[in-house]
Amino acid sequence: MRILLYNPDNGVTRNFMPHLWMFLLKALTPPGHEVLLIDGNAQPMDEDGIARFVLEQKIGLVGIGAMTRMIAKAYRMADAIRAVGVPVVMGGPHVTEMADEALGRDGGPRHADAVALGEADDTWPKIVNDAASGTLKDTYAPVDAFGQEQKPSLQSYPPIPWDTIDLAQFNIVPKIFYPLLQKIGAGWGTFRIIPVESGRGCPYGCEFCTVTGFFGDSIRFRTNKSVVDELLLLKARAQSERGQIAVFFIDDNFAINVKRTKSLLRDIIAANAQVHWVAQISANLLRDEELVDLIAAAGGKWIFIGMESIDPANLKDVNKGFNKPGEYAAVLDRLAQRNVFAITSFIFGMDNDTVGVADRTLQEIRTWPPGLPIFGLLTPLPATPLYKRLEAAGRLTRPKHWQEFIPFAMAHTPLKMTISEAHAEVKHGWAKSYSPEAIANAVESVAHKPLGYRVNILISRLCFRGIYFPQMGRLAWAKTIAQNGRTILSLIKEGFGVRRAGPSSSAQSSSPSQAVPVKQ
Repeated sequence: MRILLYNPDNGVTRNFMPHLWMFLLKALTPPGHEVLLIDGNAQPMDEDGIARFVLEQKIGLVGIGAMTRMIAKAYRMADAIRAVGVPVVMGGPHVTEMADEALGRDGGPRHADAVALGEADDTWPKIVNDAASGTLKDTYAPVDAFGQEQKPSLQSYPPIPWDTIDLAQFNIVPKIFYPLLQKIGAGWGTFRIIPVESGRGCPYGCEFCTVTGFFGDSIRFRTNKSVVDELLLLKARAQSERGQIAVFFIDDNFAINVKRTKSLLRDIIAANAQVHWVAQISANLLRDEELVDLIAAAGGKWIFIGMESIDPANLKDVNKGFNKPGEYAAVLDRLAQRNVFAITSFIFGMDNDTVGVADRTLQEIRTWPPGLPIFGLLTPLPATPLYKRLEAAGRLTRPKHWQEFIPFAMAHTPLKMTISEAHAEVKHGWAKSYSPEAIANAVESVAHKPLGYRVNILISRLCFRGIYFPQMGRLAWAKTIAQNGRTILSLIKEGFGVRRAGPSSSAQSSSPSQAVPVKQ
């Protein structure tokens, strides 16, 4: 049987990092089946296109995974596939919580022939075998013989053959940057971000987050050896292709068990398995100086930190009081001293936010080392404690907001500002942080560092700008590049100057920190 695994895009931003679930399920597919992969972010496709594809390729089963913001597109694609007689199984956090919606049991149309609830590591082989024999069930749940939910162990993690997988579609280097990138180090014709997980689960239970509900509050880890072996495989591929590969550790909190994380980082260093990587780590865990030393030595270049707010009252409201805004600056300085920078995420529209929250937040950000600030709105995702609280209070304005995805639009009424005011705060945060002037200032703030660090800040800022200001077409990219032309040209000129300066100067700037993917 030929199987298609499909991940939809959200039609707004372009995420250049492939989704791990597709590669993991491909590795878990029983022998005798052929698995094809389509990531809508890299291969845009509409309903007619995917219907033609499954017929032409004689696909016997389609698996679709999608988060809440992508679910409307996922349903439309699933409907088109089922209309030509090919069965669809859907999974992921949204479908797990809204299985009746996907199966048409809530009064709406049916979108899936089957749903996979929770983590599908153990259920996927059963789904494939049932589909092949024509006995596909409605629901597959990871439960034991007594009907209790069973979380898969990661100790026997299937090896993903990154050395043979076609990754051409995920090259994120814009051609305009080739001349500059060739000056800071060889092998910059390609640059790919590869997702790797070392563990699952989070005990924090933040009110707005789906992670604890989906993966659980007890943490499971892969063996250090399996992670190290995967990094070595990726590193060898990059060297053989004379290209660049960076890793995004998709663990929801990479350092949630600090002792274990230190052990893993030491093993990475000992095996010379360092590749440049990004990870998500809570600010409170980055107080540990030894941990930060090991992060830098093991190849860490960017850390995603969910700061959410500079207001302690807001953090307490959403069960994230372990974040201490007074410590943010020290944490970021600690990272920057080791040439590790931060992606700092903020949520506006929280219950204690008032008009001016963007400017107050930006004022703090300007005192920190240069990084990548991102701004979003408080969003009640289905089945989260936040959704239940707002529903009970009658504050939901679009109870099923996912059925008509509108980027950067609230689905509930804030307490201390209007919805339109909250929208304006987010727009202001993005506009001020990613204007040509702000990008130039961020690049200039690391003028004392080798050229590679400034190129890193430039490319990362330009890519992250696209989260809010769409840059999905050539015209949009050309406009963005023209607006930042002075900064780009100055670095290109310096790049040629570095080349003329001789081997010592070139060597100094040949190991920059890497650009990072747009976090979707």
